[in-house]
Amino acid sequence: MDVMCKIRSVLTLIGGVLNKAVSFIVFCILDLVDFILCFVYKVIDFCIEAEWKPCYCSSAKEAITGSGKILVSEQGESKIVCLTPSKLQLEDISDTLYSRPSLVTEVSKLTVNELKKLKLDGTIIQSCEKIKKGTVRSTFTINSTIVEMLQGKMVGQQLHPIPRWSDCDCKLCNSWTSSSKDTLFVKAQGPKDKAREDVLFIHGFISSSAFWTETLFPNFSSTAKSTYRLLAVDLLGFGRSPKPTDSLYTLREHVDMIEKSVLEAYKVKSFHIVAHSLGCILALAIAVKHPGSVKSLTLLAPPYYPVPKGEPPTQYVMRKVAPRRVWPVMAFCASIGCWYEHITRTVCLVICKNHRLWEFLTKLITRNRIRTFLLEGFFCHTHNAAWHTLHNIICGTASKLDRYLDAVRDRVKCDVTIFHGKDDEVIPLECSYDVQRRIPRARVKAVENKDHITIVVGRQEAFARELEEIWKRSSSD
Repeated sequence: MDVMCKIRSVLTLIGGVLNKAVSFIVFCILDLVDFILCFVYKVIDFCIEAEWKPCYCSSAKEAITGSGKILVSEQGESKIVCLTPSKLQLEDISDTLYSRPSLVTEVSKLTVNELKKLKLDGTIIQSCEKIKKGTVRSTFTINSTIVEMLQGKMVGQQLHPIPRWSDCDCKLCNSWTSSSKDTLFVKAQGPKDKAREDVLFIHGFISSSAFWTETLFPNFSSTAKSTYRLLAVDLLGFGRSPKPTDSLYTLREHVDMIEKSVLEAYKVKSFHIVAHSLGCILALAIAVKHPGSVKSLTLLAPPYYPVPKGEPPTQYVMRKVAPRRVWPVMAFCASIGCWYEHITRTVCLVICKNHRLWEFLTKLITRNRIRTFLLEGFFCHTHNAAWHTLHNIICGTASKLDRYLDAVRDRVKCDVTIFHGKDDEVIPLECSYDVQRRIPRARVKAVENKDHITIVVGRQEAFARELEEIWKRSSSD
């Protein structure tokens, strides 16, 4: 028995070393490929659109201001200026958009730092700007004339055509362009006037409302369907919702659009929230903003990574989500999605722009025996939406999540339930237990033999019953 344990330990060690070695080679090659693709797309964009869209390879300022935004710096963090009729709002963007060093650069920097530590006999030198404690206001009132001048400057920017040549131009992906309403797509089911309470469903990254409507909605009991109004939303940039090319898909933009398209449009007063993966972050932000209205909060695989003291939050989370390893496969896919702006654009060009072909081939190969709603949700987005949402929501909120969770613990007096598949390779199970440590009253249910998707798909009947029980219990409290 001891011999087998030693052999297993040795094999694990060898496997880890091989994974790191192969990963180093693969990602060095990918660094080079992404660098080359940067110039390739600049040439193609210029030939087709008569201009090229600035990317984050050059500079953050050029990439952001190129879309008509105004970039400022506050307390060492990058923010963009958002205009309202009488206010300027400073809105956070993630530095992972433009600060993603190549693997070779990172290794070189690490080596130099280690040498410095040895030279200084272990003395750690920290250089930081001290900021007085207090509340920082990110909204300030200004003269309306100044706002008009800035609006004129921003409106005067030449925006890229909709859709761009590398985006899909089909009716499904661009159904929002034919509508006069600037709102998200919402699938509503249930009584309009007699509903006792509403339920807001928020999907995860690269998905759509079909994740809920094709699985849970048909499996709710007749009592639930007559009691609750079910509202499943396509997030900004995904599914049938608007996909503006000049948006940076920040947390405020996502939350504001959900409020405008669901809470205000459907006159929602008291509601439950069910959210999956990335949607959990938006759910927490909404719950904190509407503490008296949320009756229950059900989170599936929340991407919460507690940041150790001294670590830069956004960079730490990016490395947790995307560790630049070839194994496991999901880690490799996440690393491609996080680190390589132009390779991911190529993936979107090949898959999303030609999604009708891939859907046809899938139906042909499977003889139309499987439902393709997951594929449709995966295909129906733009690179701009996916790239900015991933960085600004998953990574960019790293420094906010602790405050949100504390606010839910102290101010939002609602039932909190967390579901997580034990086989989830996208978001580790530990994330859910970390949420529970922050919110002690939260209940965590780890589901055997289920992963990031099958936590719902494949067990929709059982999950529908579990949700109904949560809503019933929360309403009677």
